[in-house]
Amino acid sequence: MANENKKFVLCIENKDCDDLEIRKVYLVVPDLESEADGYLRIIDESGEDYLYPNSYFIPLQLSDEIKEVLSVSK
Repeated sequence: MANENKKFVLCIENKDCDDLEIRKVYLVVPDLESEADGYLRIIDESGEDYLYPNSYFIPLQLSDEIKEVLSVSK
């Protein structure tokens, strides 16, 4: 996925979700059907992608340079 197409969000809620950290930035995996239902597919702390309520996140507008840094595997 090209950097300009990558979407990042900031976690603001993690009720009953041990694999999300509040105030952490997460990569969104594109899933239009889930987004239409009010969920985002997030690569969480487990390293896997799961669906979480859209209300748990705030979308971020980031430069391509920042997206590149955030996209580098740990």
